[in-house]
Amino acid sequence: MNWETVRYETGGGVAVITLSRPETYNAFNQQMHRELAEALRQAERDPGVRAVVITGAGKAFCSGQDLAEVPPDLEFSDLVRRYYNPLFLQIQRLEKPVLAAVNGVAAGAGMSLALACDLRIAHEEAVFTSAFARVGLVPDTGLSYLLPRLVGLGRAMELCLLADRIDARQALELGLVNRVAPAGEFEAAWREWAERLARGPRSLGYTKRLLYHSLRATVEEQLEYEAWLQGLAGATEDAREGSRAFREKRPPEFRGQ
Repeated sequence: MNWETVRYETGGGVAVITLSRPETYNAFNQQMHRELAEALRQAERDPGVRAVVITGAGKAFCSGQDLAEVPPDLEFSDLVRRYYNPLFLQIQRLEKPVLAAVNGVAAGAGMSLALACDLRIAHEEAVFTSAFARVGLVPDTGLSYLLPRLVGLGRAMELCLLADRIDARQALELGLVNRVAPAGEFEAAWREWAERLARGPRSLGYTKRLLYHSLRATVEEQLEYEAWLQGLAGATEDAREGSRAFREKRPPEFRGQ
């Protein structure tokens, strides 16, 4: 792949997608949107990839939209509909776990991108800010959907209306991230989680789908969805291997099938 704004590497069942515009703190432009979407499609199509990591090059995870690169004739609503909404849905619908390795500042749509991922590990020096209010805009890329569900409405209002910066420890206390790793252990921490996910069963993708469905379903709808997806999971080779391993009292060897 001859991508200029995104790096893509695979190994051990993990695809690592690195946003690579370090001179702009990995701010989004149209090229990076296109290349990130292509990288995610590549990870989705590759049967050897069973988990995905998104991280950033240099000091930042992602600083949001590069406002200097918004065409003067493009309305912000068109920008959101054309690029940011599809990105959010692409990550949510990818039936492989997606881990954000937040190595530095995550601002605006960069914070939204981190929250759109299924799990988040933050470098101890990472910083989060919704930032939208600072430039006269509203939260997008799914931030207004996920943030109240992660931290509650009151905290979400505070983070969006005041747009304060919070550090990694505060993010952990609020539930924005799952884990904070010291500087010298950051890469080892996210790689360990990614490799564990890559060794998991096919049902992890169904579980991801199930949990996101719960955010918009009634109890009755969710129970039926559980039953339906359990039928799909139970028909996989990984479920059969899990049963064999249980009977034989050994660890299962899942193949993502």
